[in-house]
Amino acid sequence: MSWSSHDIPDQSGRVAVITGANGGLGLEMARELARKGAHVVMAARNRDKAQRARQDIMRVIPAASLEVVPLDLGSLASTEAAAATILATHPRIDILANNAGLMATPEGRTEDGFELQLGTNHLGHFVLTARLLPALAATPGSRIVSVTSTARHIGRPIDPANPHLHGRYSPWRAYGQSKLANLHFAVELQRRLTAAGSQVLSLVAHPGLSNTDLQAASVRDTGGGASQKFFHVLAQKTGMSPAQGVQPQLRAATDPKARGGQLYAPRFVNNGAAVHRPLLGRSVASKPAQTLWAVSERETGVCFDVAALVGTASV
Repeated sequence: MSWSSHDIPDQSGRVAVITGANGGLGLEMARELARKGAHVVMAARNRDKAQRARQDIMRVIPAASLEVVPLDLGSLASTEAAAATILATHPRIDILANNAGLMATPEGRTEDGFELQLGTNHLGHFVLTARLLPALAATPGSRIVSVTSTARHIGRPIDPANPHLHGRYSPWRAYGQSKLANLHFAVELQRRLTAAGSQVLSLVAHPGLSNTDLQAASVRDTGGGASQKFFHVLAQKTGMSPAQGVQPQLRAATDPKARGGQLYAPRFVNNGAAVHRPLLGRSVASKPAQTLWAVSERETGVCFDVAALVGTASV
């Protein structure tokens, strides 16, 4: 039988932090984990939208335990503040879902001058994960789930000399780069966790083609770009619902059989039940992943020393 949300074990007493939990896949993930008893920290940029999402969940699940924390991944200051807020009340964290993201937007810069998609999709999550790692390391059975995309196949490994694509920008090139970065980060993080002797698991998921606001936002942001319109219509016509599309993330976060470094994805590439898929070739190549790590530290100014951070945890 196919794995589904019904197979999620009881999450009572567990804490899950989900970025971008105010809509789309993040909202569905928050809903299902809350339904299973987890306390869900909904970390999102738009506070009003997040509060409406919280109310939407509670209308169906009155006993849901939900908390909204402002988080703008395009701002290092906001990311640091969100992490501090979360740690102040949650010294232990069971699940961190790095879900939020942008897709194929016009060229732009974050508050800190990073290319917008790399900054939001990867660098913000890199910093958030570094800050929350001690709380994850202090929690037996904890997991970090990064969200990639089939667009990773068109992405190129980060170029240390030009990570922000100055003079080489295109919306899909930048998106592919950021989604490959998400995958490389997850795999390299697992390598470093293993080397540090940590039991924290780093996994990666891709939702396939899901009919969420991601495609619509991409169309709005580009003023109706042709390729963005194409994928929006394709998602509307053939894409899975958010409740279906979120299954790989939920399985990576909760399946007792999941192992660190694994990828969960739809059975038929962009559609179907959530299944484990092998990672091959450049997906698991250590050199580009290590380069990404070094560039991420350089750009953000954050030293992400996994062994040292794991060593500060008290289990």
